[in-house]
Amino acid sequence: MITVLLLMTAGIFIGWILHSKNKFLIITENLTTWAIYALLFMLGVSVGTNEKILTNFGKIGFQAIALTLFAVFGSILLAWLTYFLFFKKR
Repeated sequence: MITVLLLMTAGIFIGWILHSKNKFLIITENLTTWAIYALLFMLGVSVGTNEKILTNFGKIGFQAIALTLFAVFGSILLAWLTYFLFFKKR
């Protein structure tokens, strides 16, 4: 955990120093995008090779859909409530 915190702190410090360099920002954005693609691909490979996940895919899939739907509806409800309470003109 300390390694993660040190790397994050170093990244923040370097980003703070180089935040005005446009070329650095473009390169960083592209590298971040490709790193996320690589991580998602490796996650897919990991799921695809896990027998436990594959044998319970129907049950896991149903739970994932239910969780996603409740999260989306909850987010919409709270966004509407926030708008109504704080931003709607009276």
